[in-house]
Amino acid sequence: MVLGVPWWIIIVICFIFISGYMAFRAMQAERKLEQHFIEEEGNIYMERLEEERKKRS
Repeated sequence: MVLGVPWWIIIVICFIFISGYMAFRAMQAERKLEQHFIEEEGNIYMERLEEERKKRS
């Protein structure tokens, strides 16, 4: 017992914090991947618009 708290409770609390940190990292990585995908789709769309403008003129 550490400060009157059983050791397994301290380990559970540590795992909760580690789990929260890992979830936060995963959320950031997913947001970054999503942003990259959105930018790629935007670039493809802009290229199509540019090609259409060239065809018209």
